[in-house]
Amino acid sequence: MLLRLVPEFELRRDVLPWLAERGCAAALDTSENSSAFYVVNVERNGKIIYTWKGNQRNTHIGLYDLQTKQNEHLYMFEKNLHIISCSINNERTLLAVSFCQYTEEERATQLLQSVSKYLTLLIEIHPINNVRVLKAVDSCVRVQFLYPVEGRNASRESRLLLVSEDKYIEQFDIHVVAEEEHKVVIQKSGQLPRARVADDLVWAQWDMMEQRLFYIVPKESKSTLRCVQFYPEENFNSILESHLDIAVNDTQLKLVNFGYDYCQDQDVASKSLKNLQVFTSKAGGLCVCCSLVSDIPHEIIYSIYFLHKGYNKTFTVSLERAESHQLKEVAFMNLDYYVAAYLPGQFLHLLNIQHPDMLCYSLFLTGEDARIDTLQNCSIRCPWVSAALDCSAGSLYHVSISDSALLQLLHQSKRDCERLAALHCALLYFQHTEDLEMQIIQWISENLSTCHSFDPIQEFIIASLYCRLCPETENLDKLLPYTSLQDWIGAVPGVICATDIISLPVLEFQNSKGFWEKLNSNLESVKYAEPHLHYHSKVLRREWCNLSEEREERRTTAYLRNIFENAKKVLSHLDTWDSGARLVPLFEEEDYQQQLLMGLYALEDHSSEEQINPVLSTSEANFLLCSGLPVSKFCLSFSAPSLHSFLSVYSDRSKKQMVAQLKDHLMRHLQYVGKKKIDQIVLDYVANLLNLVHRIMKEVWRRYQLHSCIFCFDERGSAAEFAVFHIMSRILEAANGMCMPLPPGFHTLHLGLGVRCLPLHTLLHYIDNGILQLTETCVRKLLRDLDDTEQNEKLKFSIVMRLPEALGQKVRQYWNHPINANFIARKYVKLLLEKLGNRQCSRPVPERLSFPVEFLPLNYLTNMLAEIENQGVHPYENQDHVNARFVEETALKHTMTLLGLKYS
Repeated sequence: MLLRLVPEFELRRDVLPWLAERGCAAALDTSENSSAFYVVNVERNGKIIYTWKGNQRNTHIGLYDLQTKQNEHLYMFEKNLHIISCSINNERTLLAVSFCQYTEEERATQLLQSVSKYLTLLIEIHPINNVRVLKAVDSCVRVQFLYPVEGRNASRESRLLLVSEDKYIEQFDIHVVAEEEHKVVIQKSGQLPRARVADDLVWAQWDMMEQRLFYIVPKESKSTLRCVQFYPEENFNSILESHLDIAVNDTQLKLVNFGYDYCQDQDVASKSLKNLQVFTSKAGGLCVCCSLVSDIPHEIIYSIYFLHKGYNKTFTVSLERAESHQLKEVAFMNLDYYVAAYLPGQFLHLLNIQHPDMLCYSLFLTGEDARIDTLQNCSIRCPWVSAALDCSAGSLYHVSISDSALLQLLHQSKRDCERLAALHCALLYFQHTEDLEMQIIQWISENLSTCHSFDPIQEFIIASLYCRLCPETENLDKLLPYTSLQDWIGAVPGVICATDIISLPVLEFQNSKGFWEKLNSNLESVKYAEPHLHYHSKVLRREWCNLSEEREERRTTAYLRNIFENAKKVLSHLDTWDSGARLVPLFEEEDYQQQLLMGLYALEDHSSEEQINPVLSTSEANFLLCSGLPVSKFCLSFSAPSLHSFLSVYSDRSKKQMVAQLKDHLMRHLQYVGKKKIDQIVLDYVANLLNLVHRIMKEVWRRYQLHSCIFCFDERGSAAEFAVFHIMSRILEAANGMCMPLPPGFHTLHLGLGVRCLPLHTLLHYIDNGILQLTETCVRKLLRDLDDTEQNEKLKFSIVMRLPEALGQKVRQYWNHPINANFIARKYVKLLLEKLGNRQCSRPVPERLSFPVEFLPLNYLTNMLAEIENQGVHPYENQDHVNARFVEETALKHTMTLLGLKYS
């Protein structure tokens, strides 16, 4: 069962034992008449009001405190009454009660035409004292005290809402005074001040936690939803108005969370299949959930109006098996990030209200997965977030999503839409739980090839970053990506979804914080730019491709220096998170390619280059040289293949456009946050990204029980190593797809596993197609540690031939082999001859070998090379042993080897 319900209150469990101690035997016999013992109301502070019949058929009202787990007797009527509504004020000094004095049968038999059917009383209960009649009418009335903010001192003023079946709501202001012996009484003896709150309504819902009143007023074929916000120190304001395409033609007023009248609500439920509720979320979501009537048997229709997004989704579900008496209205529950639509015995639909645009983020379950044992009827109300009140059973539950059931669904489901929804639900709902992350990573490693519609690694990384960073900064959730998908083509079997654009709500508030401010921010983003607000890697890729065409332009070393500095900030930030020994050999080398990509995410724009040290370190300059980047004292030029397929040339013509795309994106939309905060957000984003990749690697490493050092090339890799190599290849594919950096050392580790696990032709194919990247660390160790067997010589030579020129100059010296020496000599001769040009030379005699060589072509070549060297030209300055003499000796060795002669 996906939803976990934990009972916080049960009438039979928490109240009956207390009544038994008081000798109320009549209340214990509830088998014949359920209306004799039931919950009347749930207050904001967790106080549950209930009623029961005493031994003399007296009517009692009691209160249960969820915090203290204690019961308290509030009041007793010395006659048999049917309690309709009841509420107690925050100070527990006043009790408002609405009840029916008699039934229609009693009225006919006892000639009670002159007596009002319904009576509404205001009773002083501290101590029990005066009783004041508020209403004596023939229409039903509900009562609800307003509650101040938590932590506020006791007040001498209480305010009471009175909801009439005649379709109006009014507010009573009640002032009390304290008399002798702590006696609290109502101050004025005359009529209480009152104010009209709403008129002509056909539906109303009370939000007890936030003290809001939602109500609907019909207008022709449509309806208007309005909201009144009640304030602790002020009166009330109408703050929202929204037009809904809902025809509410019922003559009877429908109320939600204004207490529970067992008899009346049972009668209403039998006449109508409609159920309408409004849910809000702490992120500024506002949803209207409505169960509609269908003329087709075995068909259920319900709509969710995502008012904060500006559209409505109507779902039509065809039931495979159902009996006519089982068709009831859909029940709705508010889980904050999700709304649950539930039809007992049929289905459970979890709808993501933060991102309802694609159905793949919502879970539709049937059968055993949708079963909720404790809720077998539709008389469910949601008094607050993650709570469900089963009105018929008198039970209040805390509702949550079961992490174990969600993971089980993730493992067992065969549909991509369910897997994707379960993955996002686990990350969004449970908010960065390490144990859950570990189990998700395990699922990812087992199902890399089974997900056809999405990349689970990309979704895990993007969704995790979204959930980690968005709660820290307001409106960041509208800017960071939450998925790698652009659209979703697919449908849930048995469910038809229709989407309609609706008008956005109109808000009228001033200096309001909390929910209304967040809702207004959501509406503004929808109104002006939401489709373009979320950052996506394609923006970065497109910008890099555009800039790569400007090959003749140059960027100063200050720009690159800044990139490297920002990358170092990211890595130092990571070091503070994980200072212990790492299981996976990552972050153990300076990967300047990945540092460039890290730095581009967190690049700062400087108006003056003098603010930055324009000098690159030797290792950074060497990397740029090894990447094929021509470096001069004053400027650097990029070529397209230099830094893989997504590092390109940058232009000096508009320095403001050189800001990294992520930071630039945030700066445009979060200007009020400040540059320093945005710098920190980007730093955290990249650091968390690298940390997530490292976390995946660590869990995979631990699962396959690999050692921290696997760079031993004299034996083949195991099946476990091959599995890890495959996972790393998928991580690389996901990273390339999102243009994201990888932890330093990733490519070295990947290449090392490739050498151990792949046959030579496959290894070279991976290298040629960019899946494996040749790194100095791995190539140097390979050339130095492997002996020169025929197979190893073939491997080394194939690797050496594929090295970039500058990198080859650095690492070839570690392979002391004639093939390598011959290659170096040929390259050296080529470079020197290119330097020679058309210059004339006198051909001095160079230092000769210890033995005479009478081979005129070789003598001529060595003389020419020596002349060029004497002019100060030396391509291999860091390798002094490579000179004309080295070329001469290598040529002789090679020639004699070809002739089959022995060289000594």
